[in-house]
Amino acid sequence: MPERTPPTPPARRRETARRLRPALAGLALLGTTALVGSAPADSSLLAPPGGRLRVDTSTCGTPPEHLPAGPVSFSVTNNSKVFATLYVISPDGGLAYAEIPWLGPGKTLPLATTLTGGQYAVRCVFSSGPVLTTLPLTVVGKASGAVAGYPPMPDKEMSAPVKAYRDYVKAALPGLLAAARTLDADIARGDLAAARTDWLTAHLDYERLGAAYNSFGDFDKSLNGMANGLPQGVDTAGWTGFLAAEYGLWHGWDADRLRPVTQQLAADADELVQDFPSEDTDPGDLSLRVHEILENSLQFQLNGTADYGSGTTLATLDANVQGTEKVLDILAPVIRPRDPALLDRLQRELPDFEGKVTAYRAKDGSWTASANLTTAQRQRLDGELGRLLEELAVLPNLLTPRNHA
Repeated sequence: MPERTPPTPPARRRETARRLRPALAGLALLGTTALVGSAPADSSLLAPPGGRLRVDTSTCGTPPEHLPAGPVSFSVTNNSKVFATLYVISPDGGLAYAEIPWLGPGKTLPLATTLTGGQYAVRCVFSSGPVLTTLPLTVVGKASGAVAGYPPMPDKEMSAPVKAYRDYVKAALPGLLAAARTLDADIARGDLAAARTDWLTAHLDYERLGAAYNSFGDFDKSLNGMANGLPQGVDTAGWTGFLAAEYGLWHGWDADRLRPVTQQLAADADELVQDFPSEDTDPGDLSLRVHEILENSLQFQLNGTADYGSGTTLATLDANVQGTEKVLDILAPVIRPRDPALLDRLQRELPDFEGKVTAYRAKDGSWTASANLTTAQRQRLDGELGRLLEELAVLPNLLTPRNHA
């Protein structure tokens, strides 16, 4: 999964408003509300009810006692000198229906959602410590497409999944190192045919660890960086890693020219094994990676952008699916209480998609190059991967830590 996009900052550090939106194709989806912008002069006639909430460390504002069922939007201004997180909650705090993850001092954002009949409240959590909740507000009537609500999740709930994933990566890294050393040994004795086979084994070992890359620091670039952006592209001196070795192996480099690349690759893998225990894994990164692994696969693997000669980007896509399945399994205990139907679908659809990818692997272990897919074949894989990404995109927000919601 080369040239990955930078990780998204933790949700609570972005001044954005979120709400749970109604089901989309049967899937409850957490999204980002539109921020206030230009509007026609009579926009107040079209604005959903809610009113203004001016909050500070002594008050969470005073919402109306009654609101009609349907879209609701509070205009929230933070009059304190600290950051505030706001939620629309059930009176007992068991469910949240909308949130502003991180509202800065003096800032205003909408707290928007769709509510059906019942009782609700607004809760304010200030970075300086106070947690305030308004008196209950009553929503009257019924609304189709109302947000079902989601159970809040404390930071500590992600501790066990993060540990489980780090344990998995730590156990897998020695295998990656052994495979890198095997590749280097092939080159040392001049056996380029064996090196081409062993290169793929080592590369896939790395790609299955895709979710951990933000814990790998600069090692991801040195181990798996593309030539894009380098001064002379593939001819840039000092380009190393799996993709540099791939380019050389399939573009006529001899063993003497390849050896510095594979030596450095093995050395970097060894250093990563030693360094990984000291690296941190942000709990928010794990839920992001479960989506971003395959998002990058769509961008770089399925269309062949990351093919440097071996024609094995579909094999990389397969390894990325396996990596996604592993992360999903580790996250399952925190997903199931919040969206069991989504988890069941993903646990069914990911293996099904993997089977369709591995259909392009021949009995001798070779893979169809992505460039050789027919238009219909590419469109089918692209469409199915796109649908998976829509469902996986729910997880980062679903699993965002929401303390005191």
